[in-house]
Amino acid sequence: MAERIAITQEACNVIDQLRKINGPLMFHQSGGCCDGSQPMCFATGEFRTGDSDILIGIVHDCEFFMSRDQFEYWKHTHLTLDVISGRGSSFSLEIPLGLRFIIRSRLLTEEELSALAQTN
Repeated sequence: MAERIAITQEACNVIDQLRKINGPLMFHQSGGCCDGSQPMCFATGEFRTGDSDILIGIVHDCEFFMSRDQFEYWKHTHLTLDVISGRGSSFSLEIPLGLRFIIRSRLLTEEELSALAQTN
């Protein structure tokens, strides 16, 4: 089964840490400039999604939303949520840990694109 988003074990470990402190989590990637284009982690319900956001998948029991405009640029890619050392300047929950979530991407294969088109 084709999926749009996956997650690394390192990112899962950070989510587990954050979940102990904050409870259920969600992600949003807005497509804004600078840190706005990185995935941001929030306690579920602390970031309001709307008609301009779409759910692209669930990673480690966390919904992952992306702004519809950003998705138009990324709709042909497979995304992997990862984490690296370094402090971002956003409101994302991992920042106090000296970490930041990032997205790694690759183009979807023709087979993946076809499978995803059949599920929509």
